[in-house]
Amino acid sequence: MTTQKDPKLYRPNVGLALFHREGLVFLGKRQGAEGPYQWQMPQGGVDRGEAPADAALRELEEEVGVRPEHVDLLEETEDWLYYDFPINLRAKLNLRGRYRGQRQKWFAFRFKGRDSDIKLDTHTPEFSDWRWAALDTAPALVIPFKRATYEEIARRFARHSVGAAK
Repeated sequence: MTTQKDPKLYRPNVGLALFHREGLVFLGKRQGAEGPYQWQMPQGGVDRGEAPADAALRELEEEVGVRPEHVDLLEETEDWLYYDFPINLRAKLNLRGRYRGQRQKWFAFRFKGRDSDIKLDTHTPEFSDWRWAALDTAPALVIPFKRATYEEIARRFARHSVGAAK
């Protein structure tokens, strides 16, 4: 999925696959989303000067309340995965007008906490609900312009969807 896109035209972002010890992955229902494609994995921007790994831990805590001590890093993608915003969304996101889409470093984490450690209201809520789901179901649940990225992540992180030893 490596591509010849100009990285300056894509907002740096991290994607987070949070795996339960039984191999299911966290999916959040996007706040205010309507229609059939309301679920996704956490993601968020990389601040200027911030390392992607640091952004991943910060976003995990901001979006789902999961602290660094509740996870073990399983994997980080070596390359960046790109997706374009649809034209109508680009116009709506005028504050990011210089970006055509996002480039993402993806991180797989093993969650070693309890479900009660997941808190959707620690910052401005990104999600209104959440659930554990099979990784290979995620591409069909995400908004279509992110689907190719989710299919790639499902392929690359499939080995982490097998339950961990308890």
